[in-house]
Amino acid sequence: MTRVRSPSDEELRRITTRGVAEIVPHDEFVGALRAGKHLRLKQGFDPTKPVITLGWTVGLRKLRLLQDLGHTVVVIIGDWTARIGDPSGKSETRPMLTEEEVKANSDAILQQFFKILDPGRAEVRRQTEWFDAFSLADVVRLASRFTVAQILQRDDFSQRFAEHTPIGVHELLYPLLQAYDSFAIEADVEFGGTDQKFNNLVGRELQRMMGQKAGPAGLGQAVFLVPLLVGLDGKKKMSQSFDNYIAIDEPPNDMYGKLMSIPDTLISDYFELLTDVPDVELVEIQKAATDGGVSARDLKMRLAQEIVSQFHGLDFAQAAQTEFSRIFSAGERPDDVPEWRVAFSSEVETVDVIDLLVVSGLSPSKAEARRLVQQGAVEADGARVTDVRWPVQAGTILRVGKHRFLRIVSTDHTQRSE
Repeated sequence: MTRVRSPSDEELRRITTRGVAEIVPHDEFVGALRAGKHLRLKQGFDPTKPVITLGWTVGLRKLRLLQDLGHTVVVIIGDWTARIGDPSGKSETRPMLTEEEVKANSDAILQQFFKILDPGRAEVRRQTEWFDAFSLADVVRLASRFTVAQILQRDDFSQRFAEHTPIGVHELLYPLLQAYDSFAIEADVEFGGTDQKFNNLVGRELQRMMGQKAGPAGLGQAVFLVPLLVGLDGKKKMSQSFDNYIAIDEPPNDMYGKLMSIPDTLISDYFELLTDVPDVELVEIQKAATDGGVSARDLKMRLAQEIVSQFHGLDFAQAAQTEFSRIFSAGERPDDVPEWRVAFSSEVETVDVIDLLVVSGLSPSKAEARRLVQQGAVEADGARVTDVRWPVQAGTILRVGKHRFLRIVSTDHTQRSE
């Protein structure tokens, strides 16, 4: 076992205050850190998509600080609960994934974890280690430890129940399965977003029920909750479901461009939760972001370089910044523009812009494509597209929003794009 080091006062303050929503119970957790007790830190992920977003990294960064003190992170791949779908914050039942989908997603995610975590101080565990051996009798025994009334105390369940919105019986099992994970690995602390508080506390209670002396004080796992990172829309938490996320394995230029597109209101939160900028600077950053204008733009450029550097290195971050400035400040186009082939019957062809945006992947739906055109967010060779049918020629560059481009080329290979 790696030797555990007690944190300095400054390290303890940073671990327990910056980017922290709540620690339950706080004194048990702090006491264990001060005493240098080795802790098993649980972080579970449901592989519903093959992506880790910046939202996930808020907790992962905190875990890395604790790894550096000698504690062990136990990463749980929720290859059973992913088939149910975490009902936290959901207003409807989620579709169940197949075993094949879950495996493919989890394999992809595992390659991304250690961009942040130290693999030398981590265990990777899959729920199938214990749940594959579960019988129906085991499930019934687990379910018998809690009442329906207790489970319906969850805000999302109680709201759906009051609104007569269907709740699948399998969804009621989700918190119990997540709680059993804590028992199976003897977790001392479970990490999660604020929407996971109920599930995490069920884990603490189950450990106590089953007589397991886990946790900082042997009274069940502590619960460490981090704030939910708001996504690119500036409204909802960053989520693949809402398509408002930035993936940590996105190409540097794409990551940089997306970070430059966040609302000014999110700048200070992103600095606090995703970077190591000193705390004393956060107040100044918040003020400058509130002022907006050039100050906010410069802050976003600094933020984007900080975050891209974490995942791709400083050289790629600086190159992404140079490319962004060249394209969006000087009005130039990127060197590498995706192409879309169009059959031309003459030199100029009138196309359905709505259909083109959807089939080329520049817009997720016709409704969104129509909204983009109506808001003036679509340009063709620098001219704003004002009609759903618009003339193009070979070499025309479509620009959607700030950082999406498409070059029109002819299906006739004898013609060359400009």
